[in-house]
Amino acid sequence: MTDPRAGAAGPVVVGVDIGTTATKAVAFTPAGEQLACASAGYPLEAPAPGREEQDPRRILEAVLTTVRRVAAEVGPARVAGLSFSAAMHSLLGLSAAGEPLTGLITWADARAGAQAERLRAAPGGLELHRRTGTPVHSMSPLVKLVWFREEEPALCARVAAWAGIKEWVLLRLCGELVTDHSVASATGLLELSTLDWDAEALDLAGLGPDRLPRLVPTTHVLPGLTAEAAAATGLPAATPVVVGASDGPLANLGLGAVRPGVAACSIGTSGALRVVVDRPVVDPRGRVFCYALVPGRWVVGGAINNGGVVLGWAGDALAPDLGDEPEEELLALAARVPAGSGGLLMLPALLGERAPRWTSIPRGAYVGLTRAHRREHLVRAALEGVCQQLALVLDSMREAGLPVTEIRATGGFARSPLWRRLLADVLGTEISFAPGHDGSGFGAALLGMQALGLVPSVDVAADLVTVAETVAPDPHDAAVHAALRPVFDGLHDALAPSFTALRDLAGRLPLER
Repeated sequence: MTDPRAGAAGPVVVGVDIGTTATKAVAFTPAGEQLACASAGYPLEAPAPGREEQDPRRILEAVLTTVRRVAAEVGPARVAGLSFSAAMHSLLGLSAAGEPLTGLITWADARAGAQAERLRAAPGGLELHRRTGTPVHSMSPLVKLVWFREEEPALCARVAAWAGIKEWVLLRLCGELVTDHSVASATGLLELSTLDWDAEALDLAGLGPDRLPRLVPTTHVLPGLTAEAAAATGLPAATPVVVGASDGPLANLGLGAVRPGVAACSIGTSGALRVVVDRPVVDPRGRVFCYALVPGRWVVGGAINNGGVVLGWAGDALAPDLGDEPEEELLALAARVPAGSGGLLMLPALLGERAPRWTSIPRGAYVGLTRAHRREHLVRAALEGVCQQLALVLDSMREAGLPVTEIRATGGFARSPLWRRLLADVLGTEISFAPGHDGSGFGAALLGMQALGLVPSVDVAADLVTVAETVAPDPHDAAVHAALRPVFDGLHDALAPSFTALRDLAGRLPLER
């Protein structure tokens, strides 16, 4: 095994994190030192109400571009391998030749909301969730497949295989269509106890296992790159490629949150809270998910649809005068307002919602708005709403019997002192922040290092990741948010009939003339 203290000429593993709005490639040494990083973005498109799609070819180009830049910076000969992370729940229909027949349907796509509500309410809906670990929600590839079977049967007949974005990228890079147990466990199609495709789920989707990628462990190593991919990345064709896992579980690795009771919190476009456990488990009420990480390790928690996307919306809708990148000024506006935003609450369900209720019916709403409220109140209420939704996830995890004694956080929000303070105040607990590491990218690299024999196991994450800052909650502000939480929580059920009526009227309510 390579000494993790190897010097400047030692090997690196490039973690490639295929995110919702950007792909980031990061080169790490086995000692956890980041040597190079490159990022390339792409849009999340909304071709119709409730639809959130992407062009898979643009994502592939982002992968090739970022890997090429990082490889050039560290030197191709130093790259011991690539290892992948990807956003969960994506779905892509492929032809027999492996070409996309659909856009990339993302986790945020809500077109299958009616199918999700029907399946979740049906006898066996909760059991399906508990057996597969994936909530019966419009984010789920299983539910999306039911939508395609019911709404696009002709297209379904043409699809030779269904996959996610990471599977298709690996097909283009290495010539094999495989999916790891982590990504597969987030499809709603995998039975957790057997790590094989679930017969009932396949029947609901109307397909057989021959139309899905081959299942492999997250540490599975593909033999190398195709000649075309080697030329596009500047790496030798023999460069090993580790299949990797999904971004949520890998964020736990990247934050060193692998020990009992240590939770990882991430806020990127969306957000999540997760803890690592040693066996698959879903609570009786079905309020948490359970996804695979590595053999003997599972990640349990909840995800929310609306994280940083809410701040982006606030910039577009509330502060277009602040320019193309208004985030700092928006945060400065929000900082002028005390905790509780003067009694204004925002339910930040701009992209529907997931945990802990796992229903796509909610929409965004401001409640408590008065003539006295100004733009800064609306912005702060939006940020507080994101944190309150995460607090509901934390409550559901504890109610499910998962002890959470420490929270480590990552994501773009962590650059903002106000976001950090808000998260600690609303969750009512200390939050630790690691220096510099991109959670999922570093997690992918660590998993790759284990697969390639550069570290003994992913357990080294607990020692490699240090805490740079710990933010404690302000007692007064934490009390304010705690008092508001039951009111915030009650909005979901109180407004559900209105949200349902609006959804039913959506076809008659266009956004533009």
